[in-house]
Amino acid sequence: MKICKSSNLWVLIVVFILIFTFFNFKTVSADEDINLKILDLREQIEKLEKEAEQYKGTIKAKSKEADTLARQISILNNQMSQLRVQLAVTDRSIDATKLEMTELNEQIFNTQEALNFEKKAIGNLISEIHQNEKQSMLAVLLKNARLSDFFGKTQENEKLSAQLTKLLSTLKTQKIILDGQLNSLKTKKGELEGLKEQQIRQNISLESTKENKDYLLTKTKGEEARYRDLLAEVERKEQEFFNELQSLEKAALEEGAFIVHVTADPIPPKANIFRWPEDNYVFTQGYGYTTYARRGAYGGAPHNGIDFAGGYGTPIYAMGEGTILASGFNDGFGNWVAIRYFNNLVSVYAHMQSPSGLSNTTPVHGGSIVGYEGSTGNSTGSHLHLSLYHDFFTYINEKNGQIYFNYFDGTLNPLDYLP
Repeated sequence: MKICKSSNLWVLIVVFILIFTFFNFKTVSADEDINLKILDLREQIEKLEKEAEQYKGTIKAKSKEADTLARQISILNNQMSQLRVQLAVTDRSIDATKLEMTELNEQIFNTQEALNFEKKAIGNLISEIHQNEKQSMLAVLLKNARLSDFFGKTQENEKLSAQLTKLLSTLKTQKIILDGQLNSLKTKKGELEGLKEQQIRQNISLESTKENKDYLLTKTKGEEARYRDLLAEVERKEQEFFNELQSLEKAALEEGAFIVHVTADPIPPKANIFRWPEDNYVFTQGYGYTTYARRGAYGGAPHNGIDFAGGYGTPIYAMGEGTILASGFNDGFGNWVAIRYFNNLVSVYAHMQSPSGLSNTTPVHGGSIVGYEGSTGNSTGSHLHLSLYHDFFTYINEKNGQIYFNYFDGTLNPLDYLP
């Protein structure tokens, strides 16, 4: 028995519906399995994050106690535990993101298959309608014994045309879905790359914290008396550094021997114009004549900034839009970097774990990572020293070739410009 073209097309449409249903069923089944795994990982992450919060609370509580070796070791141990938990959270997050990417890839494959099938169905429909339209009226009458047969086929062609319109609409919808899935996949890839970078940073932080603990125990041999001697030695070196700094700064001012010199004019009014450069920190020292400054630790000068600690390797962020102005290492402040902001205010981050790695004039925005917390220079424990200047200049210490910057004159209290 001979089957007409239009019958073939209706069979094709039925097959299309069946295949489309199969694709959807297959996707739903795969989604359910992956979603269960993702849900399990999310539950693990939630438990680990609660554990990390407990360690943070212990670190904050310990930081308020008197400065003893036992306190420092306890803080370091808790920081290491917290970092291990954070690494576990990152591992689970990476696994969850990979599963989500697998799910998206499956959806993209199924959507593309559906698109290909719809394109084929549409091609056949267009071909059938085109063939019918090419026939002349005489040919149509000769092929149809009765006029009613002709009108029947005309109605069938109208149905085919309506089906074509419907398929075209479905095709557009599937294309929008596919584009959305591809964009989601790009987002997930970006998330995965970010998580891998975070994992590397956390591993570095963990190793740095272990090294600091080992160094502290080696240096003190686990004895409180030796730890007190270590603190006294650091304070003595600080006094020497800042005494020399004052004379060198005076000479640089008299000779105008500046490398860079930036002045904010006028000084902006006190306002929350910056963001904090660290998350989850513990405030350890304020600005001005603090108890530590009154002991003469800074050569009789006030403390020129504020100190706070988030733990070894904690990311340090730019406080706002600006550019890298200068950076270097000196015996007092260790690794430091200066950022110039749009209003010519300058912030200095000191005691960083390692050089920032950012060259001068590199643009930064609020939240850009410019370094990691450490304990370089005259420092007994990991923390970030933050200074804010309305008048800032750098110069060379010819004795050792290190870059110095002005200390207290020209500074502002950073807390006046932070939320």
